[in-house]
Amino acid sequence: MSELKEKIIQSSLVLFSEKGFHGVSVKDLVESCNTSKGGFYHHFTSKDELLYVIHDLFITYVLNEASLARRKYEQPMYQLHEILKSFVRVFDLYNEHISVFYQENKYLKKEYEEQIKKKRDDFKRIIQEVIEDGQESGEFRKELPTIITGMSILGMVNWTYQWYRKDGEYSIDEIASIYIDILFRGVLTDQALDDYKHSKLYKEISY
Repeated sequence: MSELKEKIIQSSLVLFSEKGFHGVSVKDLVESCNTSKGGFYHHFTSKDELLYVIHDLFITYVLNEASLARRKYEQPMYQLHEILKSFVRVFDLYNEHISVFYQENKYLKKEYEEQIKKKRDDFKRIIQEVIEDGQESGEFRKELPTIITGMSILGMVNWTYQWYRKDGEYSIDEIASIYIDILFRGVLTDQALDDYKHSKLYKEISY
């Protein structure tokens, strides 16, 4: 990403947060960045695309990290551990992006909304596949409905944006460890939980 593109994004996060999407013009953005309209349109076709990019940055991050976890680890419980860790971490890395997106996403054009939905669905599918694989391997409790288990994970972690503060009592990695502890005690079979407690990844947990 070019320095100017990053600067425009960062300025938009501040301005959209303060004035709302419709309260900010391209003129406001270029003045804030000390650039020209040509500089803006070199990187973004419109203000609508800019709002889309704000979301795309963080959903692409979690999607890439989830795919990496599936390639890196063979066992589903370790895949889920890494997916959860990166999923929670996004609320620290892209805190401002997420706040602005949830505040202004109602203004997204349909074409961008559809692209976002596809990536969200892809991420949801990866989580459900990991749960299914874990149930087949005997690591995850088979009596738990896959869809409800997956939606519970998404619901719990997604709500983090409502209360997480960078200067709060717990760091983002500590929060991730707490989530993993809660979820794994409910999802893993007794044998898998015992195996997990003797793993290298478990030793990384601290809170």
